[in-house]
Amino acid sequence: MNFLAKTALTGLCAAALAFSSSAGAETRITYKSAKSSSSYYQMAVQIAEAMKKGSGSGIIVTVEESQGSVQNVKEAAARSGNYVFTTPPVLVKLAQKELAMFKGKGNPKYAEIRALFPIPSLTMHFVMRADSGAKSFADMSGKTILLGKGSFGAREGAKYLKLFGLEGKVKLANVELNAAANALKNKQIDGFVTAGSWPAPNVIEAAASTGITLISLSDEQVKQTKRTRLIIPGGTYAGVDTDTVTTSLPVIAHTTTAMDDATAYALTKTYWEQKKVMGSANAWWNGVSGDLLANVYGKIHPGALKYYDEAGIKVPDSAR
Repeated sequence: MNFLAKTALTGLCAAALAFSSSAGAETRITYKSAKSSSSYYQMAVQIAEAMKKGSGSGIIVTVEESQGSVQNVKEAAARSGNYVFTTPPVLVKLAQKELAMFKGKGNPKYAEIRALFPIPSLTMHFVMRADSGAKSFADMSGKTILLGKGSFGAREGAKYLKLFGLEGKVKLANVELNAAANALKNKQIDGFVTAGSWPAPNVIEAAASTGITLISLSDEQVKQTKRTRLIIPGGTYAGVDTDTVTTSLPVIAHTTTAMDDATAYALTKTYWEQKKVMGSANAWWNGVSGDLLANVYGKIHPGALKYYDEAGIKVPDSAR
């Protein structure tokens, strides 16, 4: 072999070795989220972009669409490796205890689910047109309200109307939720109920185009719902200058014990370091703090726990 050939071969070997090392340093994550039309799918895409940027392309997240949180939990029993999924903690509890939709469908793998970090909570919004005069649940009597169909917000909204004595006392509008802002503006409805991370895009639109009031719950009403109390700060929506007390369904990003500690640590650390950047572009991230770890059911992944201890973020003893 002549000198030029040897040089070319050496160069090819070096390039191959460099490529192999680079590929080996890259961590790939599958992130099971929500329907592609939902805000939670948008959040997943934002997380994927933040992970790539924050890790210098060392963490690559592939977002998968999902039909919902129940599917996400069920797949945790079959997936291996770096599978991350989002779900309210209560569904982890139901899966591990084989209750409700998991009755008769238990799996030992559910015990291997571990929490990583909180993402924006599903937050209830009871939105009324400002000129409707409604400032409390009692004031909603006789009004036309849009609940939507089939969603968590629709089911939860119907539950609250019944809890607070409004069943049969409000007229339910037959309008799709995605038309809520226009229906409010055109006075087809007096108000609508929606659940999503705050600030919610459809509430922002309604506040800007029509003027709204958000119905606040009393502490006793919050207790009746058996949901988590949450405050939407005044100034979040145009014209709503005071804090609104409402309820929420916490949502947590989970993985399983199949993920190694180093990956869980890097994923969690990068998430929190990038959260402020994400919040500057999308305000719903600004409602996320370490306090939401209090909502975790079960255990936090040891790799994530290592980061929380280093960062001084308080973790409930029950989650350790």
